[in-house]
Amino acid sequence: MESIKNSKSLLAVIRLLKYTVVIVPIVAGADKFTNLLTNWEQYVNPSIARILPFSTAIFMKIVGIIEIAAGIIVLKKTEIGGYIVAAWLTVIALTLLLGFNYVDVAVRDLVMAISAFSLGRLHKLAV
Repeated sequence: MESIKNSKSLLAVIRLLKYTVVIVPIVAGADKFTNLLTNWEQYVNPSIARILPFSTAIFMKIVGIIEIAAGIIVLKKTEIGGYIVAAWLTVIALTLLLGFNYVDVAVRDLVMAISAFSLGRLHKLAV
Protein backbone atom coordinates (compact mmCIF):
# COMPACT_ATOMS: atom_id res chain seq x y z
CA MET A 1 0.00 0.00 0.00
CA GLU A 2 2.85 2.37 0.77
CA SER A 3 4.18 2.01 -2.77
CA ILE A 4 0.76 3.03 -4.12
CA LYS A 5 0.78 6.26 -2.10
CA ASN A 6 4.26 7.19 -3.32
CA SER A 7 3.81 6.32 -6.96
CA LYS A 8 4.35 9.38 -9.15
CA SER A 9 2.59 7.62 -12.02
CA LEU A 10 -0.51 6.99 -9.93
CA LEU A 11 -0.59 10.59 -8.74
CA ALA A 12 -0.26 11.78 -12.34
CA VAL A 13 -3.21 9.60 -13.37
CA ILE A 14 -5.28 10.86 -10.46
CA ARG A 15 -4.45 14.47 -11.34
CA LEU A 16 -5.41 13.90 -14.99
CA LEU A 17 -8.71 12.27 -14.02
CA LYS A 18 -9.39 14.95 -11.42
CA TYR A 19 -8.97 17.88 -13.76
CA THR A 20 -10.95 16.13 -16.47
CA VAL A 21 -13.80 15.45 -14.04
CA VAL A 22 -13.61 19.08 -12.85
CA ILE A 23 -13.44 20.76 -16.26
CA VAL A 24 -15.95 18.70 -18.27
CA PRO A 25 -18.93 19.20 -15.91
CA ILE A 26 -18.13 22.90 -15.46
CA VAL A 27 -17.86 23.49 -19.22
CA ALA A 28 -20.98 21.42 -19.97
CA GLY A 29 -22.84 23.15 -17.14
CA ALA A 30 -21.86 26.61 -18.33
CA ASP A 31 -22.88 25.70 -21.87
CA LYS A 32 -26.41 24.99 -20.64
CA PHE A 33 -26.72 28.80 -20.55
CA THR A 34 -25.27 29.47 -24.01
CA ASN A 35 -25.94 26.34 -26.11
CA LEU A 36 -22.69 26.90 -27.99
CA LEU A 37 -21.71 23.21 -27.98
CA THR A 38 -25.20 21.87 -28.68
CA ASN A 39 -28.87 22.51 -28.06
CA TRP A 40 -29.09 20.74 -24.70
CA GLU A 41 -32.90 20.75 -24.64
CA GLN A 42 -32.95 18.03 -27.31
CA TYR A 43 -31.55 15.57 -24.77
CA VAL A 44 -34.43 15.94 -22.30
CA ASN A 45 -36.53 12.79 -22.32
CA PRO A 46 -40.00 13.80 -23.63
CA SER A 47 -41.77 12.02 -20.76
CA ILE A 48 -39.73 14.09 -18.30
CA ALA A 49 -40.33 17.29 -20.27
CA ARG A 50 -44.10 16.74 -20.07
CA ILE A 51 -44.11 16.64 -16.26
CA LEU A 52 -41.84 19.63 -15.70
CA PRO A 53 -43.54 22.63 -14.10
CA PHE A 54 -41.39 24.93 -16.28
CA SER A 55 -39.78 24.97 -19.71
CA THR A 56 -37.00 22.62 -20.73
CA ALA A 57 -34.77 25.69 -21.14
CA ILE A 58 -35.17 26.50 -17.44
CA PHE A 59 -34.68 22.84 -16.58
CA MET A 60 -31.39 22.76 -18.48
CA LYS A 61 -30.20 25.89 -16.67
CA ILE A 62 -30.88 24.13 -13.36
CA VAL A 63 -28.97 21.12 -14.70
CA GLY A 64 -26.13 23.49 -15.63
CA ILE A 65 -25.94 24.87 -12.10
CA ILE A 66 -25.85 21.33 -10.69
CA GLU A 67 -23.07 20.35 -13.10
CA ILE A 68 -20.98 23.41 -12.26
CA ALA A 69 -21.43 22.69 -8.55
CA ALA A 70 -20.44 19.04 -9.09
CA GLY A 71 -17.24 20.09 -10.87
CA ILE A 72 -16.37 22.44 -8.01
CA ILE A 73 -17.01 19.68 -5.47
CA VAL A 74 -14.59 17.41 -7.35
CA LEU A 75 -11.99 20.18 -7.16
CA LYS A 76 -12.46 20.71 -3.41
CA LYS A 77 -13.45 17.22 -2.19
CA THR A 78 -12.21 14.89 -4.89
CA GLU A 79 -13.35 11.55 -3.50
CA ILE A 80 -16.96 12.50 -2.75
CA GLY A 81 -17.11 14.67 -5.87
CA GLY A 82 -16.05 11.75 -8.04
CA TYR A 83 -18.89 9.67 -6.65
CA ILE A 84 -21.38 12.53 -7.12
CA VAL A 85 -20.38 13.05 -10.76
CA ALA A 86 -20.50 9.28 -11.36
CA ALA A 87 -24.03 9.08 -9.97
CA TRP A 88 -25.16 12.18 -11.89
CA LEU A 89 -23.83 10.89 -15.22
CA THR A 90 -25.39 7.47 -14.61
CA VAL A 91 -28.80 9.07 -14.03
CA ILE A 92 -28.43 11.12 -17.21
CA ALA A 93 -27.44 8.02 -19.19
CA LEU A 94 -30.40 6.07 -17.82
CA THR A 95 -32.86 8.81 -18.81
CA LEU A 96 -31.41 8.80 -22.31
CA LEU A 97 -31.66 5.02 -22.50
CA LEU A 98 -35.28 5.03 -21.27
CA GLY A 99 -36.35 6.84 -24.42
CA PHE A 100 -33.80 4.90 -26.49
CA ASN A 101 -32.66 8.22 -27.91
CA TYR A 102 -29.06 9.34 -28.06
CA VAL A 103 -27.74 5.93 -27.08
CA ASP A 104 -24.26 7.02 -28.16
CA VAL A 105 -24.37 9.91 -25.69
CA ALA A 106 -25.67 7.57 -22.98
CA VAL A 107 -22.74 5.22 -23.53
CA ARG A 108 -20.27 8.11 -23.37
CA ASP A 109 -21.88 9.34 -20.16
CA LEU A 110 -21.54 5.85 -18.66
CA VAL A 111 -17.85 5.77 -19.62
CA MET A 112 -17.36 9.17 -17.99
CA ALA A 113 -19.28 7.93 -14.93
CA ILE A 114 -16.87 5.00 -14.65
CA SER A 115 -13.96 7.43 -14.90
CA ALA A 116 -15.42 9.66 -12.17
CA PHE A 117 -16.09 6.64 -9.94
CA SER A 118 -12.52 5.42 -10.55
CA LEU A 119 -11.23 8.84 -9.57
CA GLY A 120 -13.08 8.62 -6.27
CA ARG A 121 -11.68 5.16 -5.56
CA LEU A 122 -8.12 6.03 -6.61
CA HIS A 123 -8.12 9.25 -4.62
CA LYS A 124 -9.14 7.32 -1.51
CA LEU A 125 -6.26 4.86 -2.02
CA ALA A 126 -3.58 7.41 -2.81
CA VAL A 127 -4.29 10.19 -0.37
